[in-house]
Amino acid sequence: MDTSNIFPTKGNLLSTKKSLSLARMGYELMDRKRNILIREMMGLIDKANSLRESIDDIFQKAYQSLQRANITLGQSDSLAETVPIEEGLSITYRSVMGVELPAIHLKCADQPQMWYDFGSSNAAFDQAFVSFHEVKRLCATLAEIENCVYRLAVAIKKTQSRANALENIIIPRLEFTAKFISDALEEKDREEFSRLKVIKRVKNKKD
Repeated sequence: MDTSNIFPTKGNLLSTKKSLSLARMGYELMDRKRNILIREMMGLIDKANSLRESIDDIFQKAYQSLQRANITLGQSDSLAETVPIEEGLSITYRSVMGVELPAIHLKCADQPQMWYDFGSSNAAFDQAFVSFHEVKRLCATLAEIENCVYRLAVAIKKTQSRANALENIIIPRLEFTAKFISDALEEKDREEFSRLKVIKRVKNKKD
């Protein structure tokens, strides 16, 4: 490492040691943040996998019911048009170690409101309607979780990069600088001590 720009003074040694202490503290914080974010992400990944399985099962049930309804009722476009457009979606945010994670809120009841005339439908169509309603709720939750996982993954990558820079570049550089200055000051003190001994010896001979 180039030492031409390092000036071995006590002031620089104190400054370097302070910077080294802050860098080590920064690394510990980055490492702790990374571990917390990883735990948060892994928990969400497990939830996402479970949700996908549920959505696949309900989708299959919904399409089977819709297929039966189409066979018995014919194309159900007029019934589908009675269902209003969903406008109850809202998003808020929560912070985890400085990472903004979305929370999606879908204002709909657990049991859907039937907007169509029961006389024009049958049990298969009703089952399809209920199943697609449940899929809508679960998809909103899955979208929230997957977005959180993506944001956490990005934050973990950045945190890991900063931690690596502190651990492998900044901290070793500051340790080297502190040792270089400390060694140089010790050498200077030894030279000064030797010089004083010589002066004292010469003075004693004159006396």
